[in-house]
Amino acid sequence: MRAVAFSGFGAAPALTELPTPEPGPGEVLVRVRAASVNGFDLGVLGGFLKGVYEYEFPVVLGKDFAGSVAAVGAGVSGLAVGDEVFGVVMRPTLGQGGFAEYVVVGEQYGISRIPDGLDHARAGALGLAGTAALNAVDAVAPARGESVLICGATGGVGGYAVQLAVSRGATVIATARPGAQAAFVTALGARYVVDPDDLRAQVEAVAPGGVQAALHLAGDGAAVAGLLVPGGRLASTLHFVPDGEDVKATAIMADPSPATLDFLAAEVVAGRLRVPLARAYDLADGAQAVADFTGGTVGKIAVTVG
Repeated sequence: MRAVAFSGFGAAPALTELPTPEPGPGEVLVRVRAASVNGFDLGVLGGFLKGVYEYEFPVVLGKDFAGSVAAVGAGVSGLAVGDEVFGVVMRPTLGQGGFAEYVVVGEQYGISRIPDGLDHARAGALGLAGTAALNAVDAVAPARGESVLICGATGGVGGYAVQLAVSRGATVIATARPGAQAAFVTALGARYVVDPDDLRAQVEAVAPGGVQAALHLAGDGAAVAGLLVPGGRLASTLHFVPDGEDVKATAIMADPSPATLDFLAAEVVAGRLRVPLARAYDLADGAQAVADFTGGTVGKIAVTVG
C-alpha cells in the first residue's frame, strides 16, 4: 500500500510503499479514503512524543481517518466488511496512521459509522479536532449569555469550538487577525474578533469585567487565564494550568468515544456544525500538506486517499 511515512527521528515524511497491515483480534482493517492534518502529527514527526509512545518505524502520519471496513479480525461483531466508518487512530504505539491506503484500528474505541449525508472528506477531518473542541467546550460548560474567549479560533479545533460554543448560546470572543482570519471566525458565529497581538486590550474593550470561560488552544496560557473573572473556567488543549489563580482549569486530552463521534457526525448532517475544510491534498502530496499546515492555516487541511 501507499503511505506517507518517515523512517526515523529527523527524517522527512515521504510517500512510501509499505505492506498492507492485517487486523488482529478485535480489530478492523479500514480502506482509507480521507484523513486530515492535526497538530498531533507535528508532535509525532518532531519526535516530541518520545517516552509517551513507542515509535515503530517507519511511522505513518495521520490521526484521522474515514473510509470503509475492508476486513475484520477475530471476535469483531459490531462492524462488518463494507461498513462506512470514520474516527481517530488510537493505537497504543506510533506506526500506523491515516495517511495510508489502509489502517488497522480497534472496533470498540475511536471509530464510528458514517451516517447518510456525511461524505468521506468531511468525516476525515472531523474526528480528532471535533472531539477536542467538544471536550473543551463541555469542560467549561458555557451557559446562555456567558462570554467565552477562544484563543486559537482559526485552527481546526478552534473552528469547531466557536460553533459548539455559539450553539449553546454563548457570546464568543475569538482571536483572529484582520482579513481572512476575522471573516472565517465571524462566519462561524463569533460575536467579537480580537487580535492575538493585542489580546488584553481588545478583550477588555468588549468584556470589561472579564470573561466567564476561555479555551486555550494557542498562545500564552497565562495571558488567557488573566482575562477570566474570579472563579472563571479554563480549558487548555496545551495542558496549561494556571498557578495560584482563582480559576477552574481543565487540561484537555481528546476522548473520541463512539458516542462523541456519533454526536459530531449527527450535528454535521443536521447542518448545525460545519466542517471548516480549507484545502485538500492528494495522498501523494501528503508531505506538502504537513509542511503547509506548519506554516499556518485557516480551518482544516484534508488529505484525500484515492
